[in-house]
Amino acid sequence: MTSLLPTSGSAPTLEMVAALAGVSRSTVSRVVNASPKVTPEVVEIVNAAIVTLGYVPNRAARTLASRKTDSIALVIPENTAKFFADPFFASVIQGAAMFLSKTDYTLTLLIASETDAQKTQRYLRGGNVDGALVLSHHSDDRSYVELGQNFPIVFGGRPMSQGGRNFVVDVDNVAAAATAVQCLIDHGKTNIATIAGPQDMAAGLDRLEGWRTTLETAGLPATLFEAADFTPAGGASAMKRLLDRGERFDGLFAASAQMASGALGVLREHGLAVPGDVGVTTIDNDYYAKNANPPLTTVDQPSMQQGAKMAEVLVRMIDGEDVDTLTIMPTHLIERASV
Repeated sequence: MTSLLPTSGSAPTLEMVAALAGVSRSTVSRVVNASPKVTPEVVEIVNAAIVTLGYVPNRAARTLASRKTDSIALVIPENTAKFFADPFFASVIQGAAMFLSKTDYTLTLLIASETDAQKTQRYLRGGNVDGALVLSHHSDDRSYVELGQNFPIVFGGRPMSQGGRNFVVDVDNVAAAATAVQCLIDHGKTNIATIAGPQDMAAGLDRLEGWRTTLETAGLPATLFEAADFTPAGGASAMKRLLDRGERFDGLFAASAQMASGALGVLREHGLAVPGDVGVTTIDNDYYAKNANPPLTTVDQPSMQQGAKMAEVLVRMIDGEDVDTLTIMPTHLIERASV
């Protein structure tokens, strides 16, 4: 009788698994590729034969057959300097990577500045990945929204460009800003300025709206604001412009902890004490919030969990499951010495 076990030095084949399990080659292929068309009993028999023989599926052949790459791209449409300076990106990437480590998917990071956006689009369309996670989307780039109408994409944050059906994992930025501003009001601040985020990004617009509506609801003026990018330099520049206006304020809501840290230095340079002269709140419980002088009262957004949720939603989309188009992550206020 001919042995079904592979000879020394030879790798077990799909045909050997089929012979040992007493099924056809195509049935083994369906089991290897997790087809729902095989009964649990047959799956158990085939898997037992795979273990006995030590068979390892040919991933390249599976990819050609299924058109799947088992790879996911995480796209960040920013320049490299901003990417490496912002702890938010690292935290989201860590969350996504931790989730995907429990799956067959690998994560490919694409830092796509304006100069190479088209190259990134070609890469995504070229069958190199099964789907994409997109962070930090700006209003002048509709291409990812358009691509997402026929390619699995999950956005980390609401995309500015509307149209079609977008899948988004985000925090409620209006509510987060409202929480931070209300904290200042609760501490007796009555003239509250803001350093708003970029107005070509949904987070920048929504956090400005949260500041404005909260003040208007409280019957307080909502006139003192300057916008900048989400960096310490942006916060410092906006803070200087606010002070140059010569209007007094006793509270400041900065749209990110990086911006708040830049603003604190400018306030000190002008002899203004925090929180004695100006109470400060912000969003992001990162290095900048925890290590500022004084440490910043902030609204914590769970960026690592957001990354994991984005990856989960995308994998389910790729697998053909029905998923919600919008997932809102929880936030909470952390009070520190800046108010």
